Amino acid sequence: MARLPGTPVFDPAGDKIGRVRDLVVGLRIGRRPNVHGLVVEVQPRRRVFLPITRVRRIEAGSVVFTGRLNMRRFEQRDTETLVIGEMLDLEVRLGDQPMTVYDVAMEEVKPSAWEITKVALYKGRRREPRTVAWSEVSGFDKLQKDQGAAGLIAAFETLRAADMASALHELPSKRRVEIARALNNDRLADVLEELPPDDQIGILDTLEPERAADVLEEMGPDDAADLLHDLPEEQAAKLLALMEPREAAPVRRLLPYPDDSAGGVMTSEPVVLPPNATVAEALAHIRQHDLTPAVAAQVYVTRPPTETPTGTFLGVSHFQRLLREPPSTLLGKVLDPSIDPIRPEFTLLQVTYYLAHYNLLAAPVVDGLGRLLGAVTVDDVLDHLLPEDWREAAGGRDDEQDDGDDREGGRS
Repeated sequence: MARLPGTPVFDPAGDKIGRVRDLVVGLRIGRRPNVHGLVVEVQPRRRVFLPITRVRRIEAGSVVFTGRLNMRRFEQRDTETLVIGEMLDLEVRLGDQPMTVYDVAMEEVKPSAWEITKVALYKGRRREPRTVAWSEVSGFDKLQKDQGAAGLIAAFETLRAADMASALHELPSKRRVEIARALNNDRLADVLEELPPDDQIGILDTLEPERAADVLEEMGPDDAADLLHDLPEEQAAKLLALMEPREAAPVRRLLPYPDDSAGGVMTSEPVVLPPNATVAEALAHIRQHDLTPAVAAQVYVTRPPTETPTGTFLGVSHFQRLLREPPSTLLGKVLDPSIDPIRPEFTLLQVTYYLAHYNLLAAPVVDGLGRLLGAVTVDDVLDHLLPEDWREAAGGRDDEQDDGDDREGGRS
């Protein structure tokens, strides 16, 4: 069952409607748990319940169901347990030996009725696997205070940061904190950037201050500044002091700007090169895998120094223009003269009009001395224009349905 998260789910017509995120089971005293169904994430980032009775095939790389899908947002009931979110990494007992769960197996015991039949366990650091029958294991009726996270992280390993953030948001707060603590700093930073502010603060508050500062260093300066804005002033100052000075400097420069201004949402790390750099050098820079498409869409050309705040801003080279030019061409010869930079005090509405008017993915932000301070990207603007709870509300109203079916009717 730990292999199912991320598996595409197809309707009877063969259209992909979402991906598996978890499985819902009901624990029963003295009997094997029965599988109620799957938690499926459909666009835009809404988690719904797919009864196991509607699943027709579970194959390598696909789950196929029949019938129509109730689009009511999934809500876990008190009598239910999530396999991925709550069972993995649980400490149980095999006889008198403490063991840790890293996978469980389900089996179709009769048509459209599935039960958990086996448990995969390991003991100690060597993690030598052992598979036993469900009846041989005890301890699934409780959740430990410190449950661990290795199995769940492995199940979520292939998820994009935004999808993992969505998965974390849906977990109980205890498990969310355990997973966050177990992630490495780089991965946790990527995930934090995609979480709602309340989740960000909740996770950051559970980390040791030194580690929290390390995670902030791995975040984009604009995202780190947004998070520090939401923290109490004393806590934000303490974390800034713990950050490496070189990493804290761009964050400090962003903090004075209002949240609803160009300076408050810009990234201070766009691609910046001098005018004597070549097209080949520019293309090599925008090919970096850690750049978002919006940041990589333009190269900003300035006089040295080329770290923000830069020397005099000269202009912008769009990546499409770069692709049309010989590799040895100097950037100073391929600037777009039609793009005027914006000022950091521009409001988000002004920035939105600017991007829409010129059909741009990003815009340079320049101070009164003509120095490049950063760039505002279209995704930065969207993040701040949408309601604060847009991630939770992305799927629309909770009472929307496509067919009126009641979730209870799909239980096995």
